Amino acid sequence: MAHTSSRTTIVFIVVALVSAFVPAFSVEEAEAKSLWDTCLLKISPKCALDIIGVVFENLTITDACCHDLVQEGKMCHDTLIKYIAEKPHLVAHETEYLTKSDALWTHCVSISQTA
Repeated sequence: MAHTSSRTTIVFIVVALVSAFVPAFSVEEAEAKSLWDTCLLKISPKCALDIIGVVFENLTITDACCHDLVQEGKMCHDTLIKYIAEKPHLVAHETEYLTKSDALWTHCVSISQTA
């Protein structure tokens, strides 16, 4: 029961973070739901936070989260990171974030291929 409660809390945190970072003017409601249904549900909430942390805060990622990221797919990863990077207070460093996102993808693909 405690595990379910903590997982629910983590999902709520991820939803709140993504909602805070995703600019409303870039994503229409139907598109946002489609993005959520097809992309964010493919990875664990912890890995979603780790991915955001790597790109926007210089944190690290586990091999397990790399596998989740590769399973999510490049299109989903690029789209979600680009939406977050376009947030007005982040857009000045968008190129840096997109470069880090590409480096993360390359790293995770190499990790996934060696396993």
